[in-house]
Amino acid sequence: MSTFRIAFLGECMLELHETTERLAKGFGGDSLNSAIYLSRLVRLVGDSAPVNVSYLTAMGNDSQSDFVLDAIEQEGVDTADVLRIDGKLPGIYLIENDASGERRFHYWRNDSAARYWTQSFDDTGLYEHLKQFDMVYLSGISLAIQFPEQRVRLLEALQRYQATGGHIAFDSNYRPRLWKDAGEAVSAYHQMMAATHIALVTFDDERDLFGDQHPIETVERIQALGCDHVIVKCGADECLVAKGSDVQRVPALRVETVVDTTSAGDSFNAGYLFGETQGLAGEQSAQFGHLLASHVIQAKGAVVSEDCMPSAEQIQSLLIPS
Repeated sequence: MSTFRIAFLGECMLELHETTERLAKGFGGDSLNSAIYLSRLVRLVGDSAPVNVSYLTAMGNDSQSDFVLDAIEQEGVDTADVLRIDGKLPGIYLIENDASGERRFHYWRNDSAARYWTQSFDDTGLYEHLKQFDMVYLSGISLAIQFPEQRVRLLEALQRYQATGGHIAFDSNYRPRLWKDAGEAVSAYHQMMAATHIALVTFDDERDLFGDQHPIETVERIQALGCDHVIVKCGADECLVAKGSDVQRVPALRVETVVDTTSAGDSFNAGYLFGETQGLAGEQSAQFGHLLASHVIQAKGAVVSEDCMPSAEQIQSLLIPS
């Protein structure tokens, strides 16, 4: 059985989060979180349907970049394609949580190494770099951190990649502060969705940027742009899974105590993509997403310890084809 190769494109950042006594150091980044959680799920089930998870970004040659990359490699994520750039550093973010587990972020990333990844390739090299993978996953943040002229080049390379048989998964993950204005984000998202095979979006973000009043409006708008397979996440409620005209509503799992929602959407995406790599139906893939997210939000940090993950038995119980 051939190995399915999926690359996650984005930014590796240092994470600082509050504990009862001090600030603790970790690592994260939206697409990185998804890559790590997918890698963990793959390891939990063995080689039934082998998947190689890679990460695409740029890092510095400093000790903190080494710390993050060492941690990623220990998670089973392939970092062979991570570029190292002298004189650049990883971005940093700080998480604050309120009593309900909702979070507030503070970022220091204006000149992070990841912003220089695209410009390290010429146009042909950028496309060839993507072409080695069966699927490329990225987010709205992956696009937003690019310098404007480099974003254009990245979108063109992704469109060429899709046109020659590559598959793209995209989470819009809209963060207004990263864009010049809403119009810039809308233009980039429209181009991105036209080349996307699997859209994994959050309804709150879509409502804020596009004014959608109901998740089904989000499905219809994205499908009209050319992406037929759309998943709309609605927080603690259901998600919508649409493949063409077939729309299913898959309820989330109820959690009694929510500690930190930082990676709720990122872990859901990993669970959904895991189901896709195993050849499962959309409803089962969404159940994987909900299961993983329900565990992740009960612990602190973007990347929770492995003992907070679902058990191998829970994972295996969802692998039975519907």
